[in-house]
Amino acid sequence: MEKKEKKVVTLYSDGSSLGNPGPGGWGTILEFKGKQKELSGKELDTTNNRMELTAVIRGLQALKEPCNVEVVTDSSYVANAINSWLKGWIAKDFKKVKNVDLWQEYLEASKAHNIKATWVRGHSGHPQNERCDTLATTQAQKAKKEI
Repeated sequence: MEKKEKKVVTLYSDGSSLGNPGPGGWGTILEFKGKQKELSGKELDTTNNRMELTAVIRGLQALKEPCNVEVVTDSSYVANAINSWLKGWIAKDFKKVKNVDLWQEYLEASKAHNIKATWVRGHSGHPQNERCDTLATTQAQKAKKEI
């Protein structure tokens, strides 16, 4: 049986928090062969790092089959954790790690995929990062109105 090549997907993500903690939002763009799918959401009481990570998790959860995923984020926290820190955190059973619930959700969502993270400077004109920022900020503003 021929082994099927995994699809290559780029997952752009950003999070926003109005106050830290405060109302927040996240935005994700999934890109495959030039086609894009946008996702976004909000939480009433959260932090910026939680929204940055939620954006990645929701994007991964939207994938319908195992993929090679490049996560493009302006969060050095998320990029460093995915590329380096996570193995050590798992080894020490997440002792003294913040957002354990989300990192465990990330591990579950990422199991089927090969993932690498790429950090980009925020607010530097990167089109997809700027769009994710707009999605996240819009959701955070909606959350603020609900409070």
